[in-house]
Amino acid sequence: MLKIVLATKNRGKIEEIRSILKDSDIKGDIEISSLLDYPGIPEIGEDGATFSENARKKALTVAAYTGLTACADDSGLVVDALDGAPGIYSARFAGERASDSENIKKLLRLLRSIPYEKRTARFICVIALATPDGHVNLVDGECPGMIATEERGASGFGYDPVFIVSAYGKTFAELGREVKNKISHRAIALGKLCGLLERWIL
Repeated sequence: MLKIVLATKNRGKIEEIRSILKDSDIKGDIEISSLLDYPGIPEIGEDGATFSENARKKALTVAAYTGLTACADDSGLVVDALDGAPGIYSARFAGERASDSENIKKLLRLLRSIPYEKRTARFICVIALATPDGHVNLVDGECPGMIATEERGASGFGYDPVFIVSAYGKTFAELGREVKNKISHRAIALGKLCGLLERWIL
């Protein structure tokens, strides 16, 4: 049994990752915990310049602290009309402790004069898997879409109510968790991670 610590306290993200891994072929071979199980771990600053740097740092720090294999993701929304913002600052776009609602309001305010056809965007996710001895593997995933002019749907978290998935014409919040967990940037990255873990376990 491989024990993996998810390097996050974000309950929405933890639930999403658990749900996706639960549907994988390796579900019976891994035991998952998260930083909610390690309240004493120091805060890990996301001061990298890229998603990869932040994911790598979080995974290595948690693996060293817990002595277990750690899985860390750094993900965010990249909006073309905003020159790639909010990017690595997606979770704190409206401020260091901004809520999802505050981040969305800022995003929509910055895009209010941008016509729909130019509101192209994509979600990016990079996942780092680190062992206590300092070995790191990186996988990634991407989901293209558009930014809506107003919030739509009641499911999900983060920017889900305003991110329209190109292939469906609906926001992640409208599509719901079951569909999102099959097509999202994180689902794609986790699919690659499962392939990596299968080679570790088998």
